[in-house]
Amino acid sequence: MIDELAGYTVAVTAARRADELGSLLERRGARVVHGPALRILPLADDAELRRASRDCVAAPPDVVVATTGIGFRGWIEAAEGWGIGTELLDALRPAQLLARGPKARGAVRAAGLPDPWSPASESSAELLERLLDQPLDGVRVAVQLHGQPLPDFVEALSCAGAEVIEVPVYRWTAPADITALDNLLTSVCAREVDAVTFTSAPAAASLLSLAAERRCQVELLDALRGPVLVACVGPVTHAPLADHGVPAVIPQRFRIGALVRSLCIALPGRAPTLPVGGRQLQVRGHAAVVDGVVKPLSPQGKTLLLALAERPGRVVSRRSLAEALNGAGNPADEHVVEQAVARLRAALGAPELVQTVIKRGYRLPLEPMGDAPRCADPQP
Repeated sequence: MIDELAGYTVAVTAARRADELGSLLERRGARVVHGPALRILPLADDAELRRASRDCVAAPPDVVVATTGIGFRGWIEAAEGWGIGTELLDALRPAQLLARGPKARGAVRAAGLPDPWSPASESSAELLERLLDQPLDGVRVAVQLHGQPLPDFVEALSCAGAEVIEVPVYRWTAPADITALDNLLTSVCAREVDAVTFTSAPAAASLLSLAAERRCQVELLDALRGPVLVACVGPVTHAPLADHGVPAVIPQRFRIGALVRSLCIALPGRAPTLPVGGRQLQVRGHAAVVDGVVKPLSPQGKTLLLALAERPGRVVSRRSLAEALNGAGNPADEHVVEQAVARLRAALGAPELVQTVIKRGYRLPLEPMGDAPRCADPQP
């Protein structure tokens, strides 16, 4: 049994928890390319967070909304570092406490605060609905943000008469060094990766913005709408890409582990397994799988095999293969094609999978498994 992501290259745009996501992908056989699309502003340096915290101490909120576990913990830890941790907890304790999900709820309890109410759906929409069901005129509501603003959430509370204190925890800014992100962008546009993952909406927006600056947004969107699979941790993360008509795989549970499991299903599902020459053949990114064994391919070998696999059983002319290798405007000569086919056969370890049709070209001999005799040794 081969690893689910063996043979695939997956791009990771995350900054926080990138190592965790990369390790999960690599454990399932993927080759990982990392280019952080964001940089997390250190909490100790965040003047806005400090200002919001002192505001809560000076005039305690009536309602406190915790949106994420790591964000709420980070808020309390930052306050402790500034010497106002006890005062902040004392200010929050009498408030009506709400948490978006179980992790946020656990963080509130771990801080020694009363057990908060949490929606079964883990959705901000249900949490907001509960808040709007009560009178909010003049009510002070502290909303712990995490990495990005929640303008619709905050606006709805303000329109209902609430005085909203936005608590920006772990704000994201552009990377200090965009070299890795530039390289990732180039790889996606060149279709050298099979999938790209996003764990936050700002990361998706950042990649789109960089592509616009580099004047390659059309190439990026063409890749993301076609051969490069997009995987987003949730619909909010997907929103900037959805605005550009980019489809995405989104897990039912908005977690990194669920994101990886979704990729493990979606990527192999895009590549059919073909009965060829009495064997089972699947083309996977930078590799082929022959009878359950992963066979690494060179870029040239991958190009040839994909061209043949697009028309299994049918003859592909040498000229078509030459154009696939070098482009229609500057096709390789037939001798180059013959050498490339020879190297592909060697890489597959089963030369009968690429059959020569004399004076016409090459083909993958598509045959039902078990019913067809093995091909004779291929012509050079």
